Amino acid sequence: MNAMNKTKTVVISALVLLVFTLILCIVFLFHGDDERDGKIGMAVEFMDHAAAAYIAKDKGWYEQQGLDLLAYESYTTGMALATALAGEDIQVAYICLVPAINAYANAGVPIKIVAGTHKYGYALVVNPDVVSQVQDLANDGIRIGCVREGGAVDVLLNRTIEKYGLDRDGVLNKVRRMDPSKQLLAVKSRQLDAVFLPEQWATMAENLGFQMILTSRDVWPRMQGSVLAVKEELVLDDPEFVRKLVVVTRDATEWINEHPEKSAEIMAKQLSIIHDEVIPLKASRLASQLEITPATMMRSMNRLEYSTDFLFEDLQEVIDYMAYLGYIKKSFPAEEIVDQQFLN
Repeated sequence: MNAMNKTKTVVISALVLLVFTLILCIVFLFHGDDERDGKIGMAVEFMDHAAAAYIAKDKGWYEQQGLDLLAYESYTTGMALATALAGEDIQVAYICLVPAINAYANAGVPIKIVAGTHKYGYALVVNPDVVSQVQDLANDGIRIGCVREGGAVDVLLNRTIEKYGLDRDGVLNKVRRMDPSKQLLAVKSRQLDAVFLPEQWATMAENLGFQMILTSRDVWPRMQGSVLAVKEELVLDDPEFVRKLVVVTRDATEWINEHPEKSAEIMAKQLSIIHDEVIPLKASRLASQLEITPATMMRSMNRLEYSTDFLFEDLQEVIDYMAYLGYIKKSFPAEEIVDQQFLN
């Protein structure tokens, strides 16, 4: 990489850190005095990454455990969820590991990872008429979609570039940054040739005639996808609440693995219900044509490995790689962000 490209990379990384930190600071400023009246705010991703939360909600397991939740907010990206987690109104989050690390390392959001939710869950999906192999991403004129810098799928994009020896700046200069729902609409109208997407969006792109040629399993063995994160004050003030939360999450995860077809049906129903709440109105009219069916959810969920267990070394690998990319200021021990007492 020449000096100019190195300088460009450093500038982009610095801007990622600055923008993310400013957004989170603003959230702290305007939401710091929110009253919860003893209730706990919870946020989840609008993806089957958070299947355990959706299953538990559908079956009423949170209520059965006496968990009083103030809100159940859904977000289309982990980065948006991480921003919400910075506010006082959200204490619990089912969130991708990468944005959770961003929130902790860049904005100082005091969180603890108390359980995993799944491994893998990200993919490269392409127009087979234009792209037949990963190396084709380097071809002139290829239009690539991905979430913004610092997101989980963006980290996978960088990992893919390294594994296949692609020119990093050459590929990244072609990337159009947009959230998963907008990428899918661009796929539908053939405005993109290749998209890096999280599940279930990646499988939905297949429904539109694209082909999945790479998944996170191919470039990152044992990649930890998402986690259950809670504010540290919740662990200190109400550890019994956190224990029950982990119990519900583990029960739901086991149920998913034992009843995959029924789980897919519930996920299709749950995501369809909240669809219009999380997709912008202008895009929602078009996105309404992208039906979330049980068959689609079944294919997508089969590509994830649902488990509440995780290894410290798997989390450490993600932390170290984010530091290497410049998305966090420096690496730190995974033990800082983890509390495993509730899994024992």
